[in-house]
Amino acid sequence: MASVAQIRSSYQNRRRSAVTATTQAGIRPRHHALEDQLASLKREHDDLRRAIYEAAQAQRRLCGPRHLHAGSYEFASEIFPVRHLSGDFITLLQLEGDLVFAIGDIAGKGLMAGMWFTHVVGMIRRQMPALGDPAAALSAINRDLLLTGLDVPLTTLFLARINLENGDLTYCNAGHPPALLLGENSEFQELREGGPVLGAIRRASFANGNAQLLPGNTLLAYSDGIPECRNEMGFEFGSQGLLNAARTFSGCKPSVMLFSVLAAVENFARTQRREDDVALMVLHRFGSRKIN
Repeated sequence: MASVAQIRSSYQNRRRSAVTATTQAGIRPRHHALEDQLASLKREHDDLRRAIYEAAQAQRRLCGPRHLHAGSYEFASEIFPVRHLSGDFITLLQLEGDLVFAIGDIAGKGLMAGMWFTHVVGMIRRQMPALGDPAAALSAINRDLLLTGLDVPLTTLFLARINLENGDLTYCNAGHPPALLLGENSEFQELREGGPVLGAIRRASFANGNAQLLPGNTLLAYSDGIPECRNEMGFEFGSQGLLNAARTFSGCKPSVMLFSVLAAVENFARTQRREDDVALMVLHRFGSRKIN
């Protein structure tokens, strides 16, 4: 015959089993619901990543060709966003036998800058064929940006038009880091003429600068993500570092020079993470100097 203690223990065990079964019965539906929610979030995350990837590819197509031959000229360019979509941009088009190109930097990063990227590139492609003049085009773009009534991000922009017959270059620099015009004997010229950043001053004045891309010369334009790149010690690559790298690889084809300069920046930064978008373009006019 079972003792009172045994009966009490048996009862408590049955009670615990019943409570456990009831609890598990209540948890199971909630567990399945959480699994369904997690699966739904994963699908949304995958869809978002796919949409951002497609947007980044559309951005790059809007920039025009990465590589182009036009007569005795060769052009190469790349952009590298730090957050999927880039605020830096490059665009290239041919106009009445001339080559028009631009490189710019929209303040901010990620989705916001990426959305303005499309708008600004579209305005360049609309205004240059209509006006034909870099300073006039930038004045119109600045006016149109401010007329939107929106909180317009500040934008720096170097816009140029080159005559492919004689190498005459007309450009306008709206607050962008100066492009470098490299000669054959380590000589260089900084292309600074222009006006203020876009989206800041309603009645801003813009003026053209002029230069000439002679046979054997190279034009290198870049965004501030390159000279402002820091290494592990906190030092910047700087404009002098860029100039030194450009001179080192100026005897190479534009595509080789472009990636060699970018590699020099990466080697300088080492393990330090990049903090800004990067854009770089190289335009070379073939001539007396042999290109490797």
